Amino acid sequence: MPRILMTGASGGIGTSLRKLLPPIYPDLLLSDIKPPADLGPDEKFKAADLADLAQCEAICEGVDGILHFGGYSVEGTWDQILQANIIGGYNLFEAAYRKGVKRVVFASSNHAVGFYPRHHKIGTDVTPRPDGRYGISKVFGEAAGALYADKHGLKVTCLRIGNFGDMPLDKRRLSIWLKPDDLVQLCRIGLEHPDIHFEIFYGASFNERAWWDNHRAYEFGYRPTGRAEDFREHAMAEQAKLKPDPVGDYFQGGTFCSMEFDADPGRVIDWNKR
Repeated sequence: MPRILMTGASGGIGTSLRKLLPPIYPDLLLSDIKPPADLGPDEKFKAADLADLAQCEAICEGVDGILHFGGYSVEGTWDQILQANIIGGYNLFEAAYRKGVKRVVFASSNHAVGFYPRHHKIGTDVTPRPDGRYGISKVFGEAAGALYADKHGLKVTCLRIGNFGDMPLDKRRLSIWLKPDDLVQLCRIGLEHPDIHFEIFYGASFNERAWWDNHRAYEFGYRPTGRAEDFREHAMAEQAKLKPDPVGDYFQGGTFCSMEFDADPGRVIDWNKR
């Protein structure tokens, strides 16, 4: 069985995948800047600061594939994003290349394209329109992945993750929800499919309100089992508790778009209606 490294083991997604991945990949090495508080006796863990290339190389030693969920997972200051996601992301790809890792699955984000309006259905080949510094870092990670795939032959899959969790929690998330089991399925495609070179997939379950064309994932065998509309009543009840957000409610990135927004909303929205 291959040895798989998963970064970001202490984060929300990492915590969930720690329970789902071992039956599939028994030789699973976990990493984060600090160990998970509930680290089990049978779990293998190596601490690493992604901003340090030598530490990245150390955790990549003897690894066949990487699930890269590490980094700063929300909007932050430029220095936070720079160190954890941009320098850290580059270091991860460079260390993987130096240590002969064969495959990397990179956790990108819907926030790489968050400034597309909700009425535009987009594929994976659109021009990036990040909605913040976090989104910029995900665009960078996708670009770094493409470079290492094309120049060095690393097999790279980027997952533009929507909203990961057990159920969609509001109206927006009815369009972008990702069930944990479906994320595992996408990870397996990235780690195992023989025809992967460089791909971008949307990390989304079967969402009838989807804003994204995810046909490339389906061509590689993706068959999501989660259906967002099964949770419609709960999501809409939670939506009713939220205050209107003229900018966030218009764009796919939601509150990431309205955060720090000081442009003329009328002009921005009018332009995006074209």
